[in-house]
Amino acid sequence: MAELRLGPLLRYADGSSATIWVEASRPCTAEVRGAQGAHGEIRTFQIAGHHYALIPVTGLTPGTSQSYEVLLDGVRVWPLPDSPFPESVIRTPSPTPDSARAGGAPIGDTVRVTFGSCRWAAPPDGGKDPVGPDALDTLAARIAADPDGERPDVLVLLGDQVYADETSPATRRWLAARRDLSDPPGSEVADYEEYTRLYYESWLDPEVRWLLSTVPSCMIFDDHDVIDDWNTSAAWLDDMRATPWWRERLLSGLMSYWVHQHLGNLTPDELAADPLYAAVRQRPDGTDELRSFACKADADPASVRWSYRRDFGRVRLLMVDTRAARVLDEEQRSMLDPGEARWLREQALADRESYDHLLVGTSLPWLLPHLVHDAEAWNAALCRGDRGARWARFGEDLRRRADLEHWAAFPASFDALAALIAEAGSGPDAPATVLVLSGDVHHAYVAEPKWPSGGGPEARVLQLTCSPVHNSIPLSIRLGFRFGWSAAARVLGRRFAGHGGCPRPPVDWRRTGGPWFGNQLMTLTMRGRSARLRLEQARPKGVLKTVTDSVLTSE
Repeated sequence: MAELRLGPLLRYADGSSATIWVEASRPCTAEVRGAQGAHGEIRTFQIAGHHYALIPVTGLTPGTSQSYEVLLDGVRVWPLPDSPFPESVIRTPSPTPDSARAGGAPIGDTVRVTFGSCRWAAPPDGGKDPVGPDALDTLAARIAADPDGERPDVLVLLGDQVYADETSPATRRWLAARRDLSDPPGSEVADYEEYTRLYYESWLDPEVRWLLSTVPSCMIFDDHDVIDDWNTSAAWLDDMRATPWWRERLLSGLMSYWVHQHLGNLTPDELAADPLYAAVRQRPDGTDELRSFACKADADPASVRWSYRRDFGRVRLLMVDTRAARVLDEEQRSMLDPGEARWLREQALADRESYDHLLVGTSLPWLLPHLVHDAEAWNAALCRGDRGARWARFGEDLRRRADLEHWAAFPASFDALAALIAEAGSGPDAPATVLVLSGDVHHAYVAEPKWPSGGGPEARVLQLTCSPVHNSIPLSIRLGFRFGWSAAARVLGRRFAGHGGCPRPPVDWRRTGGPWFGNQLMTLTMRGRSARLRLEQARPKGVLKTVTDSVLTSE
C-alpha cells in the first residue's frame, strides 16, 4: 500500500483550480477529493527512487472554502489519523468585475501576502530550539486556533528553504550512518538523496506541514539552498568547479529544487506547456531527463528560467532568480542575464492598467544600509581591476569573506532595477505601489528611495526586507546593521566609494522602519489601491507579536 511520505502542499489556487504536491512511498495514483465536489487525480512520477505528484484540482467555485482529503490508490492518507489540526482547505478568491481583472485569475478585493526567508528546520518533537521560536510554526498555531479568521492568501518564501551547507545535529547523525563524514563535503549534503532528507526535516514539522497544506505558497531559492555565497563571482565558480564533490552537489540541488519547489510555482497552463514536466511524467523513471536539464542549467544558465509571475487579482508578483541567472564575467557582471532582464521588464510593464500593486520578489535586498551599499560598489570596482591587480586580488578575497554580493555589488543591475521601477511606477497607468520584497540579511527593515533628479515615480516605492523566519541573529549582525544606517557610516561609505571611483547611485534612500531582529514575518494587506504592512515576531508558546503596523497607501 502506498504511504504519504511528504505533503500535501497547496501550491497554486485561483477561482476554479488548484495544484497540490505530494510525495508517496511507491508508484500510485494520487487523488484529491474536496468536500464540495472538487477533484483531481494523477499518476506519480519517479525521480531517484522517489515518487511525486502535482495533483491538478478542478471543480472549485470562486469565493468558497472547502476541505479536502488526499488518497493514494484509493486509500485516504490525509488528513492524518488523530490530527490535532483543523481540516486542510482550499480557499478560492471571490470574483471581481471584468473591469477589475488582472490578466490572471480574479480575486477578491483584499489580498494578503505574507513573506520571509531563511528557515533553518526547527528541532523535532518540541526539543530545545537554539535559535528561538519558528515564525511559521507560530503562524500555523494562530490560524489553527481560528480557522475562519484572517490568513494569508499566499505565503511567499524568499530563499533558503533548506540549508544544504548547515545541517542539523539530527541530519549529521543520519549522514554519518550513510557515509564517512571525514570525506568532503563532510556534514554538508552531497547528493539528491541527502537533499530529500532536508525537505523531510523541514516540511514534516507538524505545524509547518499543516500550514503548507492549507495556505498556497510561492518559493524561490537563495544561496544556502545550494551553498553559501552561491555564484558570488567567476573566480569563486572556477574554484568550486575544481572541487570533486561540487558538480554532484549542484546538480542535486537544482534537481531537488525543481521537484520540491519550482514545479509548484507554475500555473496549470504553464505546467501543461512545460516540456520537461511532460517528459518526466511520460517515463517510468524521469531521473535522466531531469539530470540532463540540470546539466544544461549548469553549463548554460541563461537557457533556463527559474523566475516566474503570479497574479492575485490586481496584485502582480514577479519572483526573480538572483542566483542562477547571474553573469559573472567581471567586465559584464550582472545580477540578471540579458534574457532574464528582458523578461523582468516585459512582465513589469505589460498591462499596467490591470494591476494596482507590483511586488518584486528578490531574495537579495535592492536597498541596503548606505555603508554596505558603498562597500559593495567599491569592492566591485576593485574586483574589476580598476585599482590594479593587487587590489583586485584583495577585493576578491574580501568579497567572499564579507558576502559582498547583493544588488549593490552589481552596479549596472542596481541602476537598471532603479530605472525599471521608476518606469513601472510612472504615468497614467501607474500602480499605487511598487514594493521590493527581500530577505537574506537576518533582520527586517523598510527603506524608501528618492530620485534626486526629480524624475521619480508616482507610485509609492519601498524596499521591504524580512528575515529570518527561523535562524540565528549574531550580535555582529545586529551591531553592524545598526551602525550601517548611521550618519557616520554613510560618510565612511562615501570614502570607500571615492577610492573605487564609484559614481553616486541614481537614487538616494532612507530607512523608514527598523532594523528589527528576531524570527519574523511581514504581511502586506492590499485592497484596491490601499496597502498596509505588518511585521510580526515569533514569541514563546506559539505567539506572533505585532511589532509594527503601518499604512503604506490609502484610497
